Amino acid sequence: MEEKTAISFANVAARYDDSPEILTDVSFNISNGSFYFLSGASGAGKTTLLRLIYQLHRPSRGQIKLFGKNTGDMSRNEITKLRQRMAIVFQSYSLLSHLSVFDNIALPLRVRGISENKIKTLVTKVLDWVGLGKFADAAPLSLSGGQQQRVSVARAIIIQPSILLADEPTGNLDPENASRLMELFVQMNKMFGTTIILATHSTELMKTYNFPVIHVENHRVSFSGITPQKTPDPQPQKIWRGPKPQSYFTELSKQFDEIGNA
Repeated sequence: MEEKTAISFANVAARYDDSPEILTDVSFNISNGSFYFLSGASGAGKTTLLRLIYQLHRPSRGQIKLFGKNTGDMSRNEITKLRQRMAIVFQSYSLLSHLSVFDNIALPLRVRGISENKIKTLVTKVLDWVGLGKFADAAPLSLSGGQQQRVSVARAIIIQPSILLADEPTGNLDPENASRLMELFVQMNKMFGTTIILATHSTELMKTYNFPVIHVENHRVSFSGITPQKTPDPQPQKIWRGPKPQSYFTELSKQFDEIGNA
């Protein structure tokens, strides 16, 4: 029987070294296929919460389960395998400066042993979708901050993760490209069933896309809004002049199916 809960926290607390707790007694369950915004003031603990989920930081106490498995009982190798089912997009982009844009995006596929022919097809499609097709051979540091963010998002989505964590992915983007990425995230959630937690300071974004919100405040977590039974079809403020998101993901799904059957 497939585990219906993607992420489960039970009385989780987190701190760094001997500092006071950033998060205290955090408990929640997030179902597979959910989409949540993550809000809170700077320094409230949003990034720490994402790092806990991705297993980049261990809780000082409490229990975290991912896909029904207790991460506290896992070895380092088991954690590594678990992370292969997830992707995270940081504010700092975390791109490798010595690799081209193409090779940065291709890296997680190469780690999984995907053939170069399939990698070329997938990376090309993803680059076209995020509007960076002509920058495949560019060095990441030659791009603007917004362009680097789109490369970071492309690298994350290309593995078709079960869980996608995004830390302010639209913060450095103009409204058109922010809308573009939001359309992409929505279609990932709808077509792939990806569980998404997207941290943002933008109240406008949260109003436009009516997803439930995880609030981080005073070291604790609360929720607002009700998880919809079906992902809504929000109307973006600006229409992107490029491939339609649904047709893009239909094509990408076919490519992933071929990889799975290889």
